[in-house]
Order: sequence, then structure tokens, then C-alpha cells
Amino acid sequence: MPASRADLHAAAALAAAAIPLPATDDVAESPFSGPFASALAVQADALAAHRVVLLGESSHGTAEFYHARAALTAHLVARHGFRIVAVEADWPDAAAVDRHVRGRPALPAESPGEAFTRFPVWMWRNLEVARFIRWLRAHNDTLPPDRRTGFFGLDIYSLRASIAAVLAYLEGVDPEAAREARERYACLEPWGRDPARYGRAVLHGTHEDCEDAVVEQLQALLGMRLAYARDGHDEFLDATQNARLVASAERYYRVMYHGSDDSWNLRDTHMFETLEQLLQVQGPQSRAVVWAHNSHIGDASKTEMGTAQGQLNIGQLCRETFGDAAALVGMSTYDGTVAAATWWDGPMEVKTVRPARPDSYEHLFHLAGHQQCWLDLRGARSAALDDVRKVLMPARQERFIGVIYQPETELQSHYARAVLPRQFDAVVWFDRTRAVPALPERPAAGAPEMWPYGL
Repeated sequence: MPASRADLHAAAALAAAAIPLPATDDVAESPFSGPFASALAVQADALAAHRVVLLGESSHGTAEFYHARAALTAHLVARHGFRIVAVEADWPDAAAVDRHVRGRPALPAESPGEAFTRFPVWMWRNLEVARFIRWLRAHNDTLPPDRRTGFFGLDIYSLRASIAAVLAYLEGVDPEAAREARERYACLEPWGRDPARYGRAVLHGTHEDCEDAVVEQLQALLGMRLAYARDGHDEFLDATQNARLVASAERYYRVMYHGSDDSWNLRDTHMFETLEQLLQVQGPQSRAVVWAHNSHIGDASKTEMGTAQGQLNIGQLCRETFGDAAALVGMSTYDGTVAAATWWDGPMEVKTVRPARPDSYEHLFHLAGHQQCWLDLRGARSAALDDVRKVLMPARQERFIGVIYQPETELQSHYARAVLPRQFDAVVWFDRTRAVPALPERPAAGAPEMWPYGL
């Protein structure tokens, strides 16, 4: 079907306002230098005045999104002193990597190479992330410990691992407190391998909820802040964050059967509060980069998520809290391939991404003709930016591909209406993309560990 005159006019305005980008660099030599990284560095310089820079992606399995996000972040870290990289990942896995990149001792029986082995493994255990982690370790090695950039997880799914981390910490600093914590957490112990069953049991009245026990444990740990922090500030932060996560996860699994909107809001609120905690710990001058899906990064109140479903997200909470000091950057594509599964806990597949729908924002970007580009959506900077904001203001469909992609039901499964110029401050566009190169979950017998080493 030929494009309408209105769509052609919008695409022409978009083409005029967008800044073309070179093709992504050949990362075999240096992931964060070359024409593409240099072009993005100019945009990163403009983002550097913000306290929080949120970098999204319209899928969890696209190589170009990971590469652009890493290049932007590397520049913000190396040139502008951002010291927090907070990602849509479980805290204990990210903590193992954080100890590696900041040159801190690993915990007993912990290896960064063992992190991120739970579904979806490819989301963090891939070549692009591994290269960024290697770069961050090398960068940090040139700095004193108090100026090194950390790598932190924001997500909520590590109930069992977080309980184990709290207990291990307390065994080292206060064995009696560890015994009390074990008694409190015993309420959740039967459900450690499948916490969703806990939610069902509470819903059906076959098991009492554990809310009081996990909140009591968090309060007990916080009550010993001054005593425990003397034994290691970073270790205490790690333990308290794991205790917070246990409390949030207990509630998450308990409410998930009452409706997806409640559980979504609880999860994003937890992620935002974790980000706030990281910023608070590092002081009023601290700044952070956040990596998460567009559905978390873009302001939910400007999309169908918020207007029709009552959902909020990190991007919305950051705008409400930090105002203009938060920058929300989305990334998207028209077609190509993507790493995704067909169902939850299913195997990773390299799937073909269908060309975007004609009634979508992605279709307008495709019509604009840029293979790669950066589009500033803040307006008031030039006539072209004001024009593109106006023509993009009518709500359109926008594609969201998570760790699951089901092309046969794409409209129902992967599209939602949004107002792009209000949802994001900028968009990074790639017309055709490819699946992110996944790494093995574990190395073959006798092979060197490839993540995050040996690349």
C-alpha cells in the first residue's frame, strides 16, 4: 500500500531533522572508537549535563542496540565521569561483574564467568556486553578505587540468590544475626526454585504470606548499618540491596496473580528505587547511565501502557523526580533479525523481524531513508526539530520486542500506541539490524572461559 501524503510529509520532516550516523564500527579492533563511536560521542557530550541518562532498546536481542548503548556509555564514563551503569538485570549477577570491573575481590565460590546463566542468557551473556565489560575493567584499572565506575543490576527476579547473599554476608559479620535471618527466610525456602508457586499458594490460601518476615529482616539489617558498614561499605550496600530485593520480590510474586499491571508497577518501582539508592550512596554529584528496554525507558504516561493500562516505568519516575536532569533515549529498527525465544524459558532462536506496520513510527523512520540516524525530539533548538515534533505528535503504533518474539501475533503481542516526541528525548534509529551474537551459557570442557574474559 503506498504511503499517504501525511506520512510522506512526516517522513520528509524526520529526514531533515535527523542526524545521519555512519555504519556501526568493526568491533574486532576497538569497540568504542571509529566513525560510528565518534559520531555518537558528539551526542553523548550533549547528554552529559544530565544526572541520569536512560538508554533503551526496542528488543532484547539486537546487536546494534547493544553496541550503540555501550559506545554512548563508554564516552559518558571516560569523558564525563559517570560512575554508575545500572542495567535491567538481577543484582547478584551484576554484583559479581561489578566486583570484577572495579577490581574488588570476588566472594567465596563466586566467578564473574558464572553470572547471567538464567533465562534469557543471551540478554547479558553476549559478545557486545562482554566487550563493554572488558573495556570497563581496563578503564577502571587506570583510576583510583574511589573513582571507578560500577556495574549494577536493577531487576527483581533473583529471590533465591539474594537470600543466599544476605545469609553469606551475615555469616561473615554476625553469625547470630545470620541464624535469625535464616529463620525469617525459612518461610520462603520451599519456593526458592520456583517463586511463582509461592504466589499461587498464597492466592489459594494454602500458605501464609511471608511479608512480615522479609520486611523484618530488611529492617534488622538496616538497623545495624553503623556496626556492619565498618567491616566494608560496599559489602554492606550489597547485602542491604539483596535484602531489599527479597522484600520486593516476595511482594511481586504475591501480587502477580492479581493482575499484570500491579506486578509491572511494583517491578519498575523497585528498579527506580534501586537507582535512587545508588545515586544517594555516591552523593549529590553522582550520575548514572541506565540500560533497559524501551518499555521501561520511555515515559509510560505518554504511551498506551500508562493511559490505558495504568502502568508506570523507570523513565516516567525519573522525569517526575529529576525533571530535565533525566534524558530518555530510545532505539528502534524497521526489520532484520533478532535473538529471542518463542516462549518463556524456551531456547534462543535467531528470528526474522517483520517489516514494521504502515501505521507505526518505525514505518515513518523507514520512509525517511536514513540507514542509521540520531533524532533529537526535544524541539525548541531549530525550526526542523520543532517541525518534526509537530508531525510526530499524533499517536501511532510502536513496536516492542522483549525476550519473546511471536511474529504471527505481532500486532497483539508487540505493538502499543505511543506519542513518540513526549515518550523520548531522542531516538537512535537503525533501519536494518541483526541478532546479537550470543555466547555459550558455559564454556565447553577444556575451553577457556569466554565471558567476560578472553575475547
